[in-house]
Amino acid sequence: MSNRLTRKQFLTRSAQYAAGVAVGGAGLDLLFRENGAAKSAVTTWPWPYQEIDPEKVRILGHDSYYGTPGGCCYGAFNSIMQALRDTVGDPFTTLPSELMYFGAGGAAGWGTLCGAINGSGAAISLVSTKANTSTLVGELLGWYTQTEFPTDTSNQYAQESKYTVNKVTSALPQNMSGSPLCHISVSEWCKTSDMTSGSAERLDRCARLTGDVAAYAVKILNDMAKGSFSPLYVAPSSIADCKACHATGAMATVVSNMECTQCHGDPHVQQSVSATEGVAAGYTLTQNYPNPFNPTTQIRFSVPSREIVTLSIYDVHGRLVKRIVDHAAYSPGNYLANWDGTNGAGQRVASGTYFARITAGAYQKAVRMSLVK
Repeated sequence: MSNRLTRKQFLTRSAQYAAGVAVGGAGLDLLFRENGAAKSAVTTWPWPYQEIDPEKVRILGHDSYYGTPGGCCYGAFNSIMQALRDTVGDPFTTLPSELMYFGAGGAAGWGTLCGAINGSGAAISLVSTKANTSTLVGELLGWYTQTEFPTDTSNQYAQESKYTVNKVTSALPQNMSGSPLCHISVSEWCKTSDMTSGSAERLDRCARLTGDVAAYAVKILNDMAKGSFSPLYVAPSSIADCKACHATGAMATVVSNMECTQCHGDPHVQQSVSATEGVAAGYTLTQNYPNPFNPTTQIRFSVPSREIVTLSIYDVHGRLVKRIVDHAAYSPGNYLANWDGTNGAGQRVASGTYFARITAGAYQKAVRMSLVK
């Protein structure tokens, strides 16, 4: 078909344009948009904040954990949003709390960042400037690692049935996780309490924790708004010690403010490695001795210059069994490592073929070993 306009079409569109000019830009927009929907106003970030009650939020956080869709991330975010809806109104009434459900169980059950921190951090980010968000969320994370959960307050609320949802009304065991990661936080509490991850007590522990974290987020938001914010968290010196080597220089492979040794152990404590005499003429990894062996064997290696060394044991399927040296700095020299036939968890491994593999700078080599029993 031809794209040329007929006289009638031209006059009709001209009239529409004239009408649009007469009623202004909004009228023109409505005339020419197919659905005729009005544009929505976007609230400037950060959204307005007014002081809210931390104890109201603590209870809302616990109860929202059991709500719909529920969970720690939704529970923390919803408790703060609901308090702001009641206090401020718009624009908080336009934002669905369900958008934070993904964070349950450390993000869809993956055990990463605790959902209570995730949800509370999102609320902080919504109502704070960039600088204040970094300060407050950093404080929330650090405080979490050094706080015993459930807190005395949330345990007391449960005993007094102050929550709307009262699944467990006894005081629950408390522990300090040392980490903001969900799987560590839950696992350490289960070890302390001698309860399973699927128990009603563990679920209520996380419900109480959700309220505790949201309440602290509100406290520091209130303090920041009043100009009286003072952080409680003081980072342990071990974090700065690790970052001094692993976050800068030749070993700059880490971006983290978390405690390192909780997951990775102390790489500087190489109990199974000792220096031997002589000058290292080059990079070497010699055959272990004795071989076959039971239960221990010695593995010798050399580095002619300062290098980052990793010495690992693998099974015949290429699966990591144990790290003897874990990305540690070694000066030029000869070294003797011992392997006692255990895996990274300290358990004895089965008889069979294993490989010792070294990486030192660009140098790599592996030797085959036989464990017999």
